[in-house]
Amino acid sequence: MNYATLRGASYVLVHTPDMIEHNGTTQTTEKITTPNSPYLVKLYDHIRSYDEVVNYAPNQTFIGNLSYQELKNLPQPWVNQSIEGKREGKFGEIMPELEFYGLLQIADVFELVHLEEAFAEEVRAALATHSLFKEDVDKIKSEKTLEWIENELAENAAEGLYYDRKLVGCVSPAHQIDMNLNAHVMLENLVVKASGVLALRQLIENHQLDPKEIDYVIECSEEACGDMNQRGGGNFAKSIAELCGCVHATGSDIRSFCAGPTHALINAASLVAAGTHKNVVLVAGGATAKLGMNGKSHVGKGFPILEDVLGGFAALISENDGAHPILRHDLTGKHEVGSGSSPQAVTTALIASILEKAQLTIKDVDVYSVEMQNPDITKPAGAGDVPLANLKMIGAIGVLRKDIEKKDLMTFVNEKSLVGWAPTQGHIPSGIPYLGFAAEDLVAGEKNRAMIVGKGSLFLGRMTNLFDGVSILIERNNGKVSDENQQNLEEIVKREVAQALRSFAANLSVE
Repeated sequence: MNYATLRGASYVLVHTPDMIEHNGTTQTTEKITTPNSPYLVKLYDHIRSYDEVVNYAPNQTFIGNLSYQELKNLPQPWVNQSIEGKREGKFGEIMPELEFYGLLQIADVFELVHLEEAFAEEVRAALATHSLFKEDVDKIKSEKTLEWIENELAENAAEGLYYDRKLVGCVSPAHQIDMNLNAHVMLENLVVKASGVLALRQLIENHQLDPKEIDYVIECSEEACGDMNQRGGGNFAKSIAELCGCVHATGSDIRSFCAGPTHALINAASLVAAGTHKNVVLVAGGATAKLGMNGKSHVGKGFPILEDVLGGFAALISENDGAHPILRHDLTGKHEVGSGSSPQAVTTALIASILEKAQLTIKDVDVYSVEMQNPDITKPAGAGDVPLANLKMIGAIGVLRKDIEKKDLMTFVNEKSLVGWAPTQGHIPSGIPYLGFAAEDLVAGEKNRAMIVGKGSLFLGRMTNLFDGVSILIERNNGKVSDENQQNLEEIVKREVAQALRSFAANLSVE
């Protein structure tokens, strides 16, 4: 059978401290219900600096500078363990808020994002040194005065942009009547697009990809773009591809709450394996609504507000090259309409079904990447250690299947468990954070199989009480490729050699 391969992944974080107050739903709701709340009064006393965010261990794991095993060995809570971090990592970067406002304007093609004159110059200067955006700085305009921006908020229902607690810009509504194009929605959607562009450009740069060879892009976040006649018509994917030079790509958006990225991964693998497309990218931007989502719990427990970053990722799925990990599109799990919603039923549908089809035991899979939320965030909120709870349930299913004995359950959990390192940005922690490490572990590492599991809470949309989830097995490549792929590889090699010879000849001519 022909399989697609996982070529690599990128991960980005954007530190957005001012957006916590103005765009995170916990805070905006508190302003309406309890405007004089002690939580709001002391909010900024609990917001971390950019350096603190960079030096936070889970964030360094997210961008690839700290292995998940090294993170696991650090005492928890990690917020008490400052390390020496870096802005750039092998998977991506942690971008400061000032630069991200520049990305918002770069991503805006309808002139809705406005920055105050002096602030715009600061943004231009900062992004002029960024290797991925220095060619885009001319798109950052600086023609608006603070008075104009203040009037836009007062008279046109624009959404303010703040930096260091000062008004520095705004996002104007795209329509005066259409609620789906109001300033609030446009800001949310531009944030998704801008952070998605950052993630995809990182993927292209880090893996030296030719964006012209990307055929199809799948965007898999949790926002929706459209107008009053088609509220979720789309298409984030193509808008992101456009800004990343993917001139031969088309694309579409996939949605299933937090399960969306794994749905996208399975779709991408199937499209490539079927020969429909050769290079498929999945990408997702971040969610402003979830900033500070559990902030009251964090502050109440004496922690800083840890949900202070937007997350984004991108991954490339391509034809079998005989080296990179293969995506077993024939070994997937799904939570069916009739599966039931108990934890045991969900785990059976998503985990045990794959093991049955593959004739494997739970011990034969080296890594289970399920809900990779950072426990520093979830424990104070009362949700416990989510990745650990998932693995305990997987182990319990293993006991029922007689794959392991009950007395060996915690040994299994300790050996297999991954600690969570992803921000609670909904779709961002859902199985996908391991893809970057999987591309290494299943090639140069000692692991042979990993399972990516995405879960989604469909009931939040008030259309059904059903749960959702899908899963897929990823395996080490055995080096075998189909005859067709072998011919393609040979053509690629010939083309690369010919290009090298032409370059060599051109250099000789110049000399």
